[in-house]
Amino acid sequence: MVTALKKMGKISRTGPVVLIIMDGVGFGKYKEGDGVAAAMTGNLDKLYKANPWTKLKAHGLAVGLPSDDDMGNSEVGHNAIGCGRVFSQGAKLVNNSIESRSMFDGAVWKKLVANTKEHDSTLHFIGLLSDGNVHSHINNLKAMLTEAKAEGVKRVRIHALLDGRDVGELSALDYFLPFEAFLSSLNDADFDARIASGGGRMVITMDRYNANWNMVKRGWETHVLGEGRLFDSAQDAIETLRAETGAIDQDLPPFVIAEDGKPVGTIEDGDSVILFNFRGDRALELTKAFEAEELAEFDRKRYPAVEYAGMMEYDGDLHVPKQYLVSPPAIDRTLAEYLCASNVRQFSISETQKFGHITYFFNGNRTGKFNEELEEYVEIPSDIVPFEERPWMKCAEIADRVIAEVESGKWDLIKLNFPNGDMVGHTGVFQAVVCSMEGMDLQIGRIAKAVEAAGGVMILSADHGNADDMFEHAKDGSVRRKSNGDPQAKTSHSLNPVPCIIVDYGYKGEYSKTLNEGLGISSLAATMMNLLDFEAPADYDKSIITML
Repeated sequence: MVTALKKMGKISRTGPVVLIIMDGVGFGKYKEGDGVAAAMTGNLDKLYKANPWTKLKAHGLAVGLPSDDDMGNSEVGHNAIGCGRVFSQGAKLVNNSIESRSMFDGAVWKKLVANTKEHDSTLHFIGLLSDGNVHSHINNLKAMLTEAKAEGVKRVRIHALLDGRDVGELSALDYFLPFEAFLSSLNDADFDARIASGGGRMVITMDRYNANWNMVKRGWETHVLGEGRLFDSAQDAIETLRAETGAIDQDLPPFVIAEDGKPVGTIEDGDSVILFNFRGDRALELTKAFEAEELAEFDRKRYPAVEYAGMMEYDGDLHVPKQYLVSPPAIDRTLAEYLCASNVRQFSISETQKFGHITYFFNGNRTGKFNEELEEYVEIPSDIVPFEERPWMKCAEIADRVIAEVESGKWDLIKLNFPNGDMVGHTGVFQAVVCSMEGMDLQIGRIAKAVEAAGGVMILSADHGNADDMFEHAKDGSVRRKSNGDPQAKTSHSLNPVPCIIVDYGYKGEYSKTLNEGLGISSLAATMMNLLDFEAPADYDKSIITML
């Protein structure tokens, strides 16, 4: 439990503090491909000119990832913003667990291995086959395969999802072909490891926030039942489906690998299954499909009795999954919990695609509210259409509700997430990204007027970059191009810093307008506390403002 924060007695505003997280919006390194800079964002431009702002770190070590070569993501970004400190995150925890062998010495790993040996059954791995290090890393899978062979597992099947989102949009074979060679180097008379199925991550398996359970249904039918179009190899599937559909990796249809007309890796009674993705949001629904005795969301047709485990505990409050290989970061004493202890009224809103980020991840991977009387959560249902077809997404509906809540005078802190820069950024469609930024900018302008009228404060920031880096660039800075001369789209997050604009409509000189520099997004928590007239806890990362 936390105690109430100490009041400073320096800042008093008639309106709320409003945190606007412009998801996936950073400062681009290159002019070409910067969808944020290319957009007409008159409202943001005015806010930059009239108010103090700085750049914040939102990737790598600044958000608890293994190195500064690792791009930030929405999960760790919202963790950092919401808890005010930097915790070692999934990728780093998994790396440490493998290097120290604590994963392999753990009871869950030993149980799953023993199960396959006892039943002469198959060990299955399901997950994203890339080195994006946002949801998974291929090196983790290789380490587990090597260990499985060393421990006497006889048969392994991999259900490999194509990325094309946290890595290059057409990079699948850069991972699949060397991985097939790796499997060949392991295989012998006593060990048989093969890719059994696959498909694009935005088509099968990896839905989140209950947005589209048909994705999970397709994944279940592909991975578990072996239903779907049959191919001799993953390479054959990828090349054929690309040629037929023109789809990028994340949108490639599902496929099943077969031999003599039969799937090589259906999941059967007595098997063991590991979901090797370490990030939780896109792992929860598939986990439910494996763990729920009764499932209302779709007809599983066949429900095999397996030993199932996730790479990590994906929901610490609900304890999902029941078995996992690596313990997640124990995040405590978050901003929202401190503010509830201090009797601060809080309102949180986004659309479905980022609702869990502004609530669950923001609250340190915690489901539910800290105080039902002081908090309200609102989810605007997302459209189930390709984001490039509706690049404005639900930003107007979010703004409508935020404006109403600002005008109501009920809240001390309002926090919202505009998903546009991230979700549309992942499509790789530059025109759609520009449109998404302009749509978001219009809504920021509307919210700004309401906050000004109420005498409140706005903080505009982001959790990581994405829309700011939409083209692949060579080391010399030139744009990589396709054979037809078009730029090669980049669909992954960027390593770029993100903005922090402090728009204080009731400013009376209580703090310096020269903002602190060189900080990370974890410093936003202490900043919000200060603007709400509270001293931040001593171990919180330094505030972006300096009180006078």
